[in-house]
Amino acid sequence: MLRRVLIANRGEIALRVLRACRELGIETVAVYSQADADALHVQLAGQAVCIGPARAADSYLNQDALLTVAKATGCDGVHPGYGFLSENADFADACAAAGLTFIGPSGDVIRAMGNKAAARKLMQSAGVPVVPGSDGAVDTAEQAKALADSIGYPVLIKASAGGGGRGMRRVYEPEQLIPLFEEARSESLACFGSGEMYLEKLIVNPRHIEFQIMADGQGHVIQLGDRDCSIQRRNQKLLEESPSKALTPELRERMGAAAVAAARAAGYVNAGTIEFVLAPDGQFYFIEMNTRIQVENGVSARISSIRNHEGPVDLIAEQIRIGLGEPLGYTQDDVTFDGVGIEYRLIAEDPEHGFTPWVGRIERFAWKEEPWLTMLTHVPTDTPYEIPTEFDPNLALAIIWGKDLAEARERGVSFLDNLHLEGRNNAGEALKSNVDFLRANTARTLRF
Repeated sequence: MLRRVLIANRGEIALRVLRACRELGIETVAVYSQADADALHVQLAGQAVCIGPARAADSYLNQDALLTVAKATGCDGVHPGYGFLSENADFADACAAAGLTFIGPSGDVIRAMGNKAAARKLMQSAGVPVVPGSDGAVDTAEQAKALADSIGYPVLIKASAGGGGRGMRRVYEPEQLIPLFEEARSESLACFGSGEMYLEKLIVNPRHIEFQIMADGQGHVIQLGDRDCSIQRRNQKLLEESPSKALTPELRERMGAAAVAAARAAGYVNAGTIEFVLAPDGQFYFIEMNTRIQVENGVSARISSIRNHEGPVDLIAEQIRIGLGEPLGYTQDDVTFDGVGIEYRLIAEDPEHGFTPWVGRIERFAWKEEPWLTMLTHVPTDTPYEIPTEFDPNLALAIIWGKDLAEARERGVSFLDNLHLEGRNNAGEALKSNVDFLRANTARTLRF
């Protein structure tokens, strides 16, 4: 039984964990950096403790400080949210060693699936399709070039420990491979502390399809539907739809079964995501597993329900129940889906200048309330909000529901048209955001 949970995160995910805990009768302790002293999750938590200076490395990534606070405040569980330490195997191990329930998979599983080369081997053994490429790490640029020459161009160089598009390079010509390999490896070392790389065939014009997984400690694994995350910028998702219109019922069933098989092969417990690329010829390939709750989990939750359970699935609450040691209590046949969801990531950034972060003060943030709209945000709507410079300028997740994709798209455009997002920076320049980008790409959900 969990009595008190430390929320080792910030922003909207911290708020969602807080609310899920509250509904389950579990007390919460929030942590915050000096930059987040006035944050909403700090105000609403049962207790709140400053974890360190503004910089993430000194606060939300400070494992020793987090564990100290957890023990000092009598916590018996830790929810890592997404980002920060959510996929840090050493932190999961440290929580377990301290007698704390880490609400996520074990350190061993995170470690195994976080290494993309090792995960690829595991998927091959489980019969899950993988993209043609190296069967393990590629040690040198010369080895990578020899393999690329044999499987044919274009190819994709990827960091084994990578994520968020970092440590990744597309190579279209042989003469590009060695310099791009070294460039990707240098980026991987800087971002992840690892220079281990692997190589695979680049699938041209793919769709990015992922399946939401939930697994308990008793060996039960289900999938809660697919998401199409093909609309991205700089290899990062900005707009997701669920379910994907690109999948036939037969293909959806095969991919869902492969996702469940992948989670079983990993010995996975808790919420996770299996990511695939879907080639134009209808063949799909495993690319990675995200061993955490994802940002876009809300769009899957919005359209899924469980027989004899009221309302959409609360994936955060399900995570916590599994952390308590409870079984799922339902099978794949109990899961049903209704309608179509579209999720927008609202970000303060400048699309005209490479989507660079916009820093300043939000003076107005308002939208028209609708029964088909779910807004997940940490940004206050009644007072100005200074965007912290130390973190990504993510403002909100907007989840739109419709009975079909056309209706969801129409409602999405209506939401964006009625959204008020205004502010200025120190130079007096107006707030920049990705709202116009999202509006323009909403139409692509029907034809992309």
